Amino acid sequence: MNKSLMTLISLATIGAFVLTACGGAATTAAPAATSAPAATSAPAATAAPAGEAKFEFFSWWTAGGEAEGLNGMYKVYKAQRPNVEIINATVAGGAGTNAKAVLATRLAGGDPPDAFQVHAGLEILAYSPDQYLQPLDDLYAAQGWDKSFPKDLLTLLKYNGHYWSVPVNIHRGNVLWYNKKIFADNNLTPPKTFDDFFKVADTLKAKGITPYAFGNNGGWEDAFTFESVLLGTLGADGYRGLWTGATPWTDPRVAKALENYKKMSSYANADHAALSWDGAAQLIVDGKAAMFIHGDWANGYFSSKSFTGYGWAPAPGTGGIFHVVSDSFAMPKGIKNPKNAKAWLEVAGSKAGQEAFNPKKGSICARTDCDMAAFNDYLKSSATDFAGNALVPGTDAAANPKWITAYKDVIVIFASKGDVAAAQAGLQQVCKDAGICK
Repeated sequence: MNKSLMTLISLATIGAFVLTACGGAATTAAPAATSAPAATSAPAATAAPAGEAKFEFFSWWTAGGEAEGLNGMYKVYKAQRPNVEIINATVAGGAGTNAKAVLATRLAGGDPPDAFQVHAGLEILAYSPDQYLQPLDDLYAAQGWDKSFPKDLLTLLKYNGHYWSVPVNIHRGNVLWYNKKIFADNNLTPPKTFDDFFKVADTLKAKGITPYAFGNNGGWEDAFTFESVLLGTLGADGYRGLWTGATPWTDPRVAKALENYKKMSSYANADHAALSWDGAAQLIVDGKAAMFIHGDWANGYFSSKSFTGYGWAPAPGTGGIFHVVSDSFAMPKGIKNPKNAKAWLEVAGSKAGQEAFNPKKGSICARTDCDMAAFNDYLKSSATDFAGNALVPGTDAAANPKWITAYKDVIVIFASKGDVAAAQAGLQQVCKDAGICK
C-alpha cells in the first residue's frame, strides 16, 4: 500500500473531536421501495429465519453503473440467502444530497433501515455513531478484514476506537473524461494544465463544440468539482493543508483556484443547471460535449451505456495525485432484520461481493486481493495509480460534516455569483468556525 495514504489518514482524524454532527429534518419522504431482482443462480444457501425474510438497504445509487453494481452484489447475497426479499429503499440524488437528510430523520425517529451507504471517513459523524450505529469490531475480526483491507484504510474507518462501516470500493475523484472522436477530429490531446484546458476549450468553442460537460442540479457538483481544481492549483501538499490549517484559505493560490473554476465553468453547456452528473456524462456519450471532470463512477456510467469512445486523464494540474473517495456500509441499532443485515455486510466486504460490484460500479476494490481480470482498462490504470500516486482525501473523509456542509454552501453561492473575494473570505470563515483556522 502506498505510504502516502498515511497522510490521508491523518487528515481524516482532524475532526474526530466532534461529538456529533447534526442532520436536519428531511423535507421529503423516501420514495416507495422496490424489490431487487432475484439471482439467476444460487448454490447451497441458508434459509432466512422465520420473521426475518426481508432486508432493507438504503442508498442513493440509481444512475447507470450504480444500479448495475448493486445488482451484482444482490446476486452474491441471494445465492447465500435466496428466501430473503431485498428492499431497495433508494433516495435519488448524487452524493446522497437527498438521501442523507432522509436517513438522519429515520435514525432519529426510530425507523432505521437494516443497512445504509456512507462515505468512509468522518462522514460517519453525521449519524452520531455512538448513539445510532452498531460497532462492527467483531465482524471485522471474524471475517479477517484486518488482513484483506489495507492497514491505512482500516485506520481511516475507525472512530472512537471502533469500526462503524465496511468499505466496498475505492473511487478516484479527479478524472478528466473526454470524447475520443471529438479530440481526434480536432487534433487535440488531453490537457495537462489549466492553460492547456483553456486553449483546448477555446479551440472547440470556435468550432461550435461545447468544450465542457457539466450538470449541477443536485447542489453538490460544484463543490465536488472544485476539489479537483483546488488540487490542480495548490498541489497535493497545499490541498492537504487546507483541511489541517497548514494552508490558510486566504492563500493567493485559493483565489487562483476560484478564478480557474470560474473560467472553466464559462465553457460549460448552457443547460447545466437542469442536468444531473449522469446527464452531463451523457453529453460525452452523445458527442455533444468534449470534456467532463468528475469522479470515476462516470466510468461505470459509460460502461452501462456500452460506450467505449471515451478517454481519461488526470484533471488539469493533478498528474500523480489520486483523490480518494470510498463507499462503505453501516448497520444501525434497533434494526428489524439483524441477521440479514450482517450477511449483507459480509458480502460487501468479501472478495466475491467486491468483484461483483466494482467492475460495474466503475471503481476498484477496497480489498487488496481482487482479481483484476474482470476490470476494464480504466480501472486497471486506476489500481496502478492508487498504488503509486500521492493520495489525498475527499472532503467527506477529511473533515467533520458541519464544516463540509458550510464549505459546499460557499461554493454553491460562488458558482452563482462568481465573487472570488467573497468566496475566499467565506471559505476562511467556515474553516475558523470549524476550529481549524485561526
